[in-house]
Amino acid sequence: MIILTVFVLISVSVPFLVTHQPDEADISKRLAPPSRTHWLGTDRVGKDVYSRLLYGSRISIKIGLVAVAGSVLIGSLFGLLAGYYGGQIDNLLMRGMDILLALPSVLLAIVIVTILGASLTNAIVAVSIVYIPQYARILRAAVLKVKELEYVLAARAVGASDWHILLTVVIPNCLAPLIVQATLGMGSAILDAAGLSFLGLGAKVGQPEWGLMLRDHFTLIRQAPWTVLAPGLAIFSMVLGFNLLGDALRDILDPQVKTT
Repeated sequence: MIILTVFVLISVSVPFLVTHQPDEADISKRLAPPSRTHWLGTDRVGKDVYSRLLYGSRISIKIGLVAVAGSVLIGSLFGLLAGYYGGQIDNLLMRGMDILLALPSVLLAIVIVTILGASLTNAIVAVSIVYIPQYARILRAAVLKVKELEYVLAARAVGASDWHILLTVVIPNCLAPLIVQATLGMGSAILDAAGLSFLGLGAKVGQPEWGLMLRDHFTLIRQAPWTVLAPGLAIFSMVLGFNLLGDALRDILDPQVKTT
């Protein structure tokens, strides 16, 4: 939580923390090492790495939030319908999820971006689609357990509609595993989006996105290591923060962990 709080505060306070504009280039100072003027040095065209790194935090947090929100909403709807109604609806939806899970996630994301066109928005859409099956299967499994419990049967007995039961009884009691997976999923979404940008399928040239910063300078790791280490460590730290938070939430929200 401390790690992620630092990143959030940085992204909110970017205009007050930067020393240069992210697109401000000075070719005469290209690949300058860290100094008082450029705290993390400059890149191959003289842009300030520190300032671009801070602006990149906004992009990465946006990627994580938007991609996971889309995956959770669509995946939860599929899992909810499949688990509660069962039968042909369950078979149809889950076989579709199985098809998506059978494809390597990175390969599927590359195919989607290739079809839609290379851009940061399409990269977010691709990452969101890739993770839909995970949330669908998690919620389906939770719903299968909850729908046969006494309080759900009692709601049916008094004549409550299916959607009333789903929204007020079933979903609130299935949120714990979904919250944990969504937290872990944000780190994975950021990592995958950075990977797509590294392959040239995400952020456009010039955007201060961490994966793109790595792509533009990975060949300079010996000549100007600061251009690679800074965005690499930023990605590592943010993903680590989400993974640690997800593990902690699992320990807190999982009743089986509490009793052991």
